[in-house]
Amino acid sequence: MALPVFFWTNHTTKNQVHYGIIGYPLAHSFSPAYFRKKFASLHLAATYDAYPLPHISDLPALLAAQPQLVGLNVTLPHKEAILPYLHSVDRSAAVIGAVNCISIKEGKITGYNTDAIGFEQSLIPLLTAHHTQALILGTGGSSRAVAYVLQQLGIPYTKVSGSNAEGAIAYSDVTPALLDAHKLIVNTTPMGMYPLIDNAPALPYNSLGSQHLLYDLIYNPEETRFLVHGKANGATTKNGFEMLQLQAEASWDIWCAV
Repeated sequence: MALPVFFWTNHTTKNQVHYGIIGYPLAHSFSPAYFRKKFASLHLAATYDAYPLPHISDLPALLAAQPQLVGLNVTLPHKEAILPYLHSVDRSAAVIGAVNCISIKEGKITGYNTDAIGFEQSLIPLLTAHHTQALILGTGGSSRAVAYVLQQLGIPYTKVSGSNAEGAIAYSDVTPALLDAHKLIVNTTPMGMYPLIDNAPALPYNSLGSQHLLYDLIYNPEETRFLVHGKANGATTKNGFEMLQLQAEASWDIWCAV
């Protein structure tokens, strides 16, 4: 598929800069409030808005209608689907195969992955000698960033899928013995995310112990059922809020640098 080229004039000035987030749905997105607070603290005349896009094919129309945009965050379900709409991709994002941040300059769109940055920086302080193998729950765009980080850290992983994804095992294959061998478990699925907070990945949670680390990329609610089950069995738990903050700051660094 040939890369599309969007012809529009970027009307931003030093005192008028616009950012946003695309995905669907976006009603409970953290990003608009986070960046508006940041802009206010820095006394910047900048805006950050949510742009719900049911289909990634709506992106060209959005960019044509909002020529003032210079940067966008990208969330579910578009982190992989956006790739054909980019003119270039950062090296790490290309390896990951998913993008959650784009910069827009002179009609050209460049993609980056700051999920990997946020995940790595928030995970490393929690790792111990026990965390030699990992399970990644899910096979979407976020799971790709997690897999990339674990590979960089030298931690072998196995992906778990509820949809018979290629290269992944099924939840029914996650036995107590498998959990015992994989002391790091990362949930990259939306299972347990608000408003469906009673959902949790189907795991034999009673087989968890104090050497396990359960990391959930979800941050709303603060403690998902996945984490509740882990904590009840002695595991260390971590939600995705710090990762979210770190990836947002990494996005800001990218937008300021380009």
